[in-house]
Amino acid sequence: MVVIRRKKVVKYRGSRSHGGGSGKKRRGAGSRGGKGRAGTGKRAGHKKAGLKLPEQRIGAERGFRRRSRLVQIRAVNVGFFTKAVVSHLLKEGKAQQESGVVAIDLKALGYDKLLGTGTVSGKFKFTVAYCSTQAAEKVQAAGGEVLTAEAPQKSASKAPAKAAEE
Repeated sequence: MVVIRRKKVVKYRGSRSHGGGSGKKRRGAGSRGGKGRAGTGKRAGHKKAGLKLPEQRIGAERGFRRRSRLVQIRAVNVGFFTKAVVSHLLKEGKAQQESGVVAIDLKALGYDKLLGTGTVSGKFKFTVAYCSTQAAEKVQAAGGEVLTAEAPQKSASKAPAKAAEE
């Protein structure tokens, strides 16, 4: 059985404004006065709200935005190089077997840094631009080595010498 309900507008019949106050109010979207910050330039009603923050000032300079200069470093964990992955790299010629040690050039694979998450599944000789200390320790503990192109660290002995001069 279908419920028959009376439409809500029927209750407003004969009231002229249908609960919208004066006849001039509640017209179309034109009575809204615009969208967003429309009219903030010359309309007094919008001006106060539009000028709360200094960067929202009318005619505020915006200038240019520099593109990000961050260098993105692609990293890979030592745990990624499982036996299955290493055998795949050897088949494709992206890694070489050198007297029981697998030599992998990570730069050729598209990686910039070697990280230490995971376990080392064999003897590896990694050539990479950057390497974390934990990764280097894990590879060396497994009998491998990591060749990095990092700049040598500044020694801490220079700081006390500077303090002694003053």
